[in-house]
Amino acid sequence: MGRRLGQHFLADPAILDRIVDALEPHPNDVVIEIGPGRGTLTWRLAPRVGRVVAIERDPRLAAALRREDVQRATYNVQRGVRVSLPRNVTVVEGDALKLHWPDLLAAQPLHVARCTLHAFKVIGNIPYYITTPLIEKALSPPLPEVIVFLVQKEVAERLAAAPGSKTYGALSAGVQAIASVERLFRVSKGAFRPPPKVDSALVRLRPLGEPLVAEPEREAWRRFLARLFSQRRKQLGHSLRALSGRTKGAVEAALMELQVEPAMRPELLAPQALVRLFRTVAR
Repeated sequence: MGRRLGQHFLADPAILDRIVDALEPHPNDVVIEIGPGRGTLTWRLAPRVGRVVAIERDPRLAAALRREDVQRATYNVQRGVRVSLPRNVTVVEGDALKLHWPDLLAAQPLHVARCTLHAFKVIGNIPYYITTPLIEKALSPPLPEVIVFLVQKEVAERLAAAPGSKTYGALSAGVQAIASVERLFRVSKGAFRPPPKVDSALVRLRPLGEPLVAEPEREAWRRFLARLFSQRRKQLGHSLRALSGRTKGAVEAALMELQVEPAMRPELLAPQALVRLFRTVAR
């Protein structure tokens, strides 16, 4: 069941509490949890926030969280007994990538719904194979206050990478143009059941008050980055001529205006410079 959907379950209460701490929980918070699985993180999270909307794709796991008279059940790994999840948890069966999250928030009780359209948080131990699209969805309007995801360690390194580093690339620049990224701590593969093949790391994303790229241009921005970094060893002058179809002289003039050397490579440019490049040359 877990392997079929790329799920690896984390049960260590100390690690789970550190993940919840990273969300900076408040009693009035409304939180979307992606992939609650067996509910171990949900159980630690729910008592510390106002409301949890837990989206579970696996129908058997979703049913297990709702079963019996109490509607919601999980395994309390600390006490070794089955207990009900707090009643401020709503379990939604479905694909988090396909569901419209604001609709789920609006469907909550009135005293909760009044605040959720303006302020909510996102958390999850997310399957490796859908990490990038889930991050893109979480960073789509309406933006949450904070996002805390447990992801593959290599992905966490790419998300937080600085310009000029070996791991800096399209994912780094694309996310950092919309949110600040913090790589918080590593979680070894042995902490999961079944254990994955690689270690994980916790990342915290905080959407910028003024993202560098507006929503209507983000799809073009992603395509620009993907094409630019597919040729990351090439000099910018060569890459941008291929991307834009412009002449060498036109590209070099545009780069001079941006005070960027044509011989530079894309991985040396910060997201701010790449955005200026995108708007000046690539569209």
